[in-house]
Amino acid sequence: MSRLSSPLVHYPAPVLVVDQLPSLNRPVFVVALSGWVDAGTAGAGAAEYLENLLVDPVTFARIDLADIVDLQHTRPQVGLDGGETRIITWPEITLVAGQVPSSARLAGSLDSQHVVVIRGPEPGLQWRAFCAELVDLARSVDARLAVMLAGMPVVVSHRRPIRVLATATARSLAQEVEPLRPDYEGPTGVQTVLQHAFGAGGVAAVGLWAQVPHYLAGGPSPAATAALIRRLAEIASLAVDPVDLTETIAEYHVKVEETLGERPDMAEFVEQLDSSSDGLPTGDELASEIERFLRGDE
Repeated sequence: MSRLSSPLVHYPAPVLVVDQLPSLNRPVFVVALSGWVDAGTAGAGAAEYLENLLVDPVTFARIDLADIVDLQHTRPQVGLDGGETRIITWPEITLVAGQVPSSARLAGSLDSQHVVVIRGPEPGLQWRAFCAELVDLARSVDARLAVMLAGMPVVVSHRRPIRVLATATARSLAQEVEPLRPDYEGPTGVQTVLQHAFGAGGVAAVGLWAQVPHYLAGGPSPAATAALIRRLAEIASLAVDPVDLTETIAEYHVKVEETLGERPDMAEFVEQLDSSSDGLPTGDELASEIERFLRGDE
């Protein structure tokens, strides 16, 4: 095993452990880290979808979060080995490399279809060291692009197509990935910090944000996941089309509509959203009711 240390910033405790660096041809780094904002688990779902699609995926590196995460919020998991011995699995971020299947290549896509998927919980400490080492890794394999994936809750109806807004590390890149996310100033998560670090380190980076209806933000949204995947494919020239999610999305919408049929007050709220260009204020009661239904609590 080896540890990568960044020439950009010097910190005493490396966090990234690389088992064996695979041979990669100008890969795209895809990042989805939970813990800040990922409405509808859109980013996590898209990253998992892409990882499952890769040919001969290999987990070549990991970041052990046991000492740099708040274990009261991201707890270790307990399991049984052979039904007797208890096993503790500590939270970690995994780095999985692979290639998009050649049979899935689309006209106009690049020959290089190598991808590195980085996903797991957001670290609670050592953000600068964490970011510096991932930037170092991306530079060492000549990554051509890094893309952060997430969902953001917005006041909009689920009956409208999911929009995906973008942020970019350079003005020229921003012009390529429009529509852009409106300017935001305030607290942020590690993905935004990492995106900035990639840009400062010479790796083009984009953040993609699926706009998820706020009243459905607490449960998985396959529509938002598919929207992120399609936008990622466009920006990174990856031959990926989540057509296999079509049925899942249809079933999801049927489930939501059934819920609305049982709750006239919710239905009226969504109808008002449908007829309003600016949307309406969030209703906590309405949000919790639909979220609870989608989680299967009713």
